[in-house]
Amino acid sequence: MKIRLNKYLSEVGHCSRRNADRLIKEGKVTVNNIIAELGTKVVDDDQIVVEGTLIKKIQNKMVYMALNKPKGIVCTTDKSVEKNNIISFINYHKRIFPIGRLDKNTEGLILLTNDGDIVNKILRSKNNNEKEYEVSVNKNLTNDFVQKMSSGIPILGTMTKKCSVKKIKKNKFKIILTQGLNRQIRRMCNYLDYKVTNLKRIRIMNIKLDTNPGKWRYLTQNELENLNSLLGNSSK
Repeated sequence: MKIRLNKYLSEVGHCSRRNADRLIKEGKVTVNNIIAELGTKVVDDDQIVVEGTLIKKIQNKMVYMALNKPKGIVCTTDKSVEKNNIISFINYHKRIFPIGRLDKNTEGLILLTNDGDIVNKILRSKNNNEKEYEVSVNKNLTNDFVQKMSSGIPILGTMTKKCSVKKIKKNKFKIILTQGLNRQIRRMCNYLDYKVTNLKRIRIMNIKLDTNPGKWRYLTQNELENLNSLLGNSSK
C-alpha cells in the first residue's frame, strides 16, 4: 500500500513529518533516484535516500502496555461511537488496541498492543489463562456464597467454570477466572442476590496491576518473556 513520503519517513523514525516536508522541498530526498516532490507516495520496495543516506524500512516495533483503566472509560477502538473511549484516553502515537475489555464501570488492569497474534492466545477460554479480580459487594459474604461462586453459577445459558474465590474482608473477595463471559462476575453475584459495588482487575496471567488509575506503562522484557512462555502452547 502506498503512503505519503513524509508519513513514511516519520514512521521509520527518521524525522518528523514537518522536517520531512522541509527536506523534500529542499530537494534532499530521492525516490528511486528521482528527486521527490511534496505529496510523493511510496511503497516498502522503493529506494528512498535522504541527504545521501539510504533509508531502510524497519520492522514495526511491537508495543505492549499495561493500563490501569479508571471507571468511565469504554474499551472500544471506535472513536466515533463513544467519547470516553480507551484509545482517545491514552492518545498513543501508534495504532494500538485493547486485549479484551473491561466494563465501563469496572476499573483495573487491561493490556493494549499492536500485536494481533497475541490477542487470541490470551483471550481464548480454552487456553485457561488466569485473570484475577478484587470484588466488593453490598452485604457480608457467607461461606455458602464462596462455595457456590467457586463451584459454578448458571448464567447466559451455561455453567461457569470452577474458579478460586477467597474472602479478604467481610464484604470483599478475590476471584480468579479463566473465562471471559459478558459481565461474568456481576452476573454471578446477582444470581446469588449480591450486588457488586466495586470491581477491579488486578492481574492478567503474570502481569500485575501496579500503576495508579489512569496511568500506563510498557511491559518489561522479563514480563514479556514470561508471558510468551505461558502462551507457548496456547492456540490462536
